[in-house]
Amino acid sequence: MMPEANRSVPDLLGDLVNQTSTLVRKEVQLARAEMGEKVGQVGASAGSIAAGGALLLAALIVLLHAVVAFLVYLGLSVWVSGLIVGVVVAIIGYILLRTGLNRLKAANLTPQRTVTQLSRDASAAKEQVR
Repeated sequence: MMPEANRSVPDLLGDLVNQTSTLVRKEVQLARAEMGEKVGQVGASAGSIAAGGALLLAALIVLLHAVVAFLVYLGLSVWVSGLIVGVVVAIIGYILLRTGLNRLKAANLTPQRTVTQLSRDASAAKEQVR
């Protein structure tokens, strides 16, 4: 490599292009690694989530049936008891569903480390140009 003072503009531009392409490749590698890590976390948890969800659903059905039976025991008719329990459970389910969907917005799934690193690299590149 030639000393900095003796380098021509084409040499400097060539180095800039090489360093920029290397930087872009490294950023793409970082993004792939980070997304792979996040997908791996989801995949590893999927089986446990499915089994736990199935058991919780079965338990919820039994408990709701018990609530209906208790309301009948208190003197309400079977259909009124079922309607009350069904409406309450539907409202709770809707609230939980909306909360979960709001948490799944794209902003929460953004690879933050990659975005931060890209921002740093852009700042460094601007400093080099000055």
